[in-house]
Amino acid sequence: MSTPTSAFTIAASPVPLLRPWATGFRLDAAERRGELHRVRHGVYAPKDRWMQLTPWDRYLARVHAYALANPDAVFMLESAAALSGMPVFREPEDVHVLQASGTARRIGDVRTHVSADVREIVRLDGVAFTAPAETAVDIARARHPAIALAVADGALRVDRSLDPTTLLALNEARLSKRGRGRAQWSLSRATSLAETAIESVSRAVIEWLGYELPELQVEFRLPDGTLSRVDAYWRTADVIGEADGRVKYRSGDATVLWEEKRREDALRRGRGGFGRWGWDETADPPKLDEILRAASLRPVRLPQHGPLRSLPDALGRRRTAPPE
Repeated sequence: MSTPTSAFTIAASPVPLLRPWATGFRLDAAERRGELHRVRHGVYAPKDRWMQLTPWDRYLARVHAYALANPDAVFMLESAAALSGMPVFREPEDVHVLQASGTARRIGDVRTHVSADVREIVRLDGVAFTAPAETAVDIARARHPAIALAVADGALRVDRSLDPTTLLALNEARLSKRGRGRAQWSLSRATSLAETAIESVSRAVIEWLGYELPELQVEFRLPDGTLSRVDAYWRTADVIGEADGRVKYRSGDATVLWEEKRREDALRRGRGGFGRWGWDETADPPKLDEILRAASLRPVRLPQHGPLRSLPDALGRRRTAPPE
């Protein structure tokens, strides 16, 4: 089933992609001079801009490069997530394309999947990819549940018509039973209130550590009368959590740093506790556990060791953090 238009927009390539026939120049010669980077055969990007890309943006550019060379391709899994503006972690190894028949195979960095299930396909700017709900279900069936939760949350953000019930129904309707059970955990917990990938993943870790789940995006009125929204709030314990670590402190602007410090001080004042964490702590559950305990929270259930043990490898501990 194909959808010609959509309520969301396709994520554009983060760098210009050049093809020899469109430029009239010998792009291979420019590559040898170090001016261009070959993204794939016959598709190039300015090397200086390519080197500045984050891993997930490099992946998005690779997907667009494949689409340029293969305009009939239908993308799925992480490739569809990248095109939809949903979270992508690290730089996935493969570009994923879908076929209704034929043979599943992997050639180079392109993995072809074959499925008899009829999926909703979005076509935007000449590129075809599985719709956000389909992508969320595919990833929930095949990937670590924390990553699956981040993608499911992302699906609800980019397509406001979706809800967990819709995702669960789609999962149940698939002909294949493979991964159906494992997908239910993440799809049932999806929410558009989680604004970033780190909020989604840390929410999964908080549950697996045995803590009560917080309310998301709660607003507080500060002493100066302004409203400040926090990522997580445990109302019973009166504890605030901010799932962004040092992200807000990366700016060299002293005014920005001072304003964020004043905001945090105001939020801490009179509270039962306050915790702030980033990707390093999220990917290392014992560290996040320490932060939550220091904020006066205590587990209410036994921890789930299985997903906690597998989380660091799924996220890639020695990696650049996923996108905020």
